[in-house]
Amino acid sequence: MKVRKKGYWFLFSLTLFFTLLAISTIIPSERASKVCMIGYKAHCTFTPISTIICAIPAGLVCFVRKRFFVSYS
Repeated sequence: MKVRKKGYWFLFSLTLFFTLLAISTIIPSERASKVCMIGYKAHCTFTPISTIICAIPAGLVCFVRKRFFVSYS
């Protein structure tokens, strides 16, 4: 059975937050002022870079959460 330590759900919500931010950067938007680096008008004009910048902390927080806040007994 998995035993989740205190702080697990906070880190889970932080992972979810960074993941949603990464997804929101690649959404197409006609109101964007410039074309992004991929070639379309996205929500964020620095789309591939900003997506990676948001995905790295999501992965790191997920790794820490799984590694240190879940124990199997």
